[in-house]
Amino acid sequence: MFDVQAFLRNLPHLPGVYRMLGAEGEILYVGKARDLKKRVSSYFQKTDHSERIRRMVAQISAVETTVTRSESEALLLENNLIKALTPRYNILFRDDKSYPYLVLSGHEFPRLAFHRGALSKQHRYFGPFPNAGAVRESIQLLQKVFRLRTCEDTVFQNRSRPCLLYQIKRCTAPCVGVVTAHDYAEDVQNAAWFLEGKENQVLDGLSAKMQEAAAAQRYELAAYYRDQIQSLSKIKESQFVDRASGRDADIIGLSMAEGAACVNLVMIRGGRHLGDKSFFPRNAEACDGVATIEAFLAQHYLAGQIPPEIILGEQVDAAALENLLSEHAGHRLRLTVHPTRERRVWLRMAEENARLALSQRLGQRSTQEARLAALREVLALPELMRIECFDVSHTMGEATVASCVVYDQLAMQNGQYRRYNMKAVTGGDDLAAMREALARRYRKWAEGEGPMPDLVLIDGGKGQVRVAADLMADLGLGNVALVGVAKGEGRKPGLEQLVFADERKPLQLAPNHPALLLIQQIRDEAHRFAISGHRARRAKARVSSSLEDIEGVGAVRRQKLLSRFGGLGGVQAASVDDLAQVEGISRKLAEKIYDELH
Repeated sequence: MFDVQAFLRNLPHLPGVYRMLGAEGEILYVGKARDLKKRVSSYFQKTDHSERIRRMVAQISAVETTVTRSESEALLLENNLIKALTPRYNILFRDDKSYPYLVLSGHEFPRLAFHRGALSKQHRYFGPFPNAGAVRESIQLLQKVFRLRTCEDTVFQNRSRPCLLYQIKRCTAPCVGVVTAHDYAEDVQNAAWFLEGKENQVLDGLSAKMQEAAAAQRYELAAYYRDQIQSLSKIKESQFVDRASGRDADIIGLSMAEGAACVNLVMIRGGRHLGDKSFFPRNAEACDGVATIEAFLAQHYLAGQIPPEIILGEQVDAAALENLLSEHAGHRLRLTVHPTRERRVWLRMAEENARLALSQRLGQRSTQEARLAALREVLALPELMRIECFDVSHTMGEATVASCVVYDQLAMQNGQYRRYNMKAVTGGDDLAAMREALARRYRKWAEGEGPMPDLVLIDGGKGQVRVAADLMADLGLGNVALVGVAKGEGRKPGLEQLVFADERKPLQLAPNHPALLLIQQIRDEAHRFAISGHRARRAKARVSSSLEDIEGVGAVRRQKLLSRFGGLGGVQAASVDDLAQVEGISRKLAEKIYDELH
């Protein structure tokens, strides 16, 4: 038995991390403390805990502690342990491993591009952005206004004439010298100022240039600057929420209902509203808003960039969190709680985003619960939770790929999807492909690794189901429910039949039956995942073979072409003149290669 009093007597008055363990040694909860003795003792000595904490304390069989040098170090360790151990009673936010950035490369003619991953000192980065769509939208805006290049270096270095982007006025064609290095550098600087919120500085500079061009009767150039000014003015009106300061800030809104929570993060960078992102934590039931926000601050910001200001509406321990996050960030952070004036407007926007996202999430969950209940009833599987679905995709036997998608916890679990490239299967043999995919998926499951599904769906009819049933029986998994989804007449949705591995007759549900709608959702996702994998594999195979099919292009010449242009995409983008400059490629062969690839 756990001797609580003896354990508490030996705890030090030092900062650190504590771990609550259950009867089986499982981690129930991980927490940090400025004073381990006071914090851990409070769990066993106070009586006004929430129902959630009371349930946790009742399960504690042991407590482990780690002393740290500071509370900041304890915060880092706590965050790492929470992500690694995912304790049952900790509020858990999904770890977005890297946010996307917009990058201006460090080349003589910098490239404007999307970036995700480690940051390099050679380039200039702007962001982070809440999602990839926000980055791409910004790139399109900057292309329209400043006409910076977005092409890969291999394409840029081997152009002999301007590309289509120049023709539609989305690039100034630095690749062929249409714009000077000085003028291009000015466009790059203006783009950087714009991203930093210095749009007035950009507009003033463009206005001066427009007047100079008009005075010199260079009216076409003056019109160019006028168009830039008009485009920037429209963007400024639609996107800038803090024109005066051009500050960077994050706004965190919270909504809680029906035992669920949503945290909405709005990002302001350089005074521009870059967009927002909603987070739905696990284990947040019966938690208050303060605990949820504090968990978000620690788990989100210790893993990424920290802006100079964070605005929120919950009364957290702002001073302590400011110090801890500032120390981690290496710059001063201000936590603004219960803001006023324009910051209050921002916060209301984030809170409304959170409320709408949570409402949508709860509505989807209610729909999924109803559909899953209907499927349980139809298949007589009262414990049905986890469903795995398989599909096979190919083009006349070429580049066969099988997919497996997972439905669990009332949602598709994208991180658990798997694809299987068929190598030993004869092209077009769907039955053999399905058998191989199932064998590769469930062989390790049969040995006790990983969670077994309660239901396996097969996109196919009697033949596929029979093959699947035989394979599962060979693996000793014959007790797993197995159902085929056979396409109806004309392959029309709503006419599918459910095919069973036993002697039962196929079952056709009504087109609007909730159980069928869930099956269609999962089947369609397996189909989409298989097709995307097949297309990628087919494209790769065709890329590698397209040069091989050209007479006169052997292994040596093929390697020289790919090395010179950085891959087949670069070779395809090259002109005849570019191709002819490669060692061993004559003018006649260059023309032949060009014709074959276009």
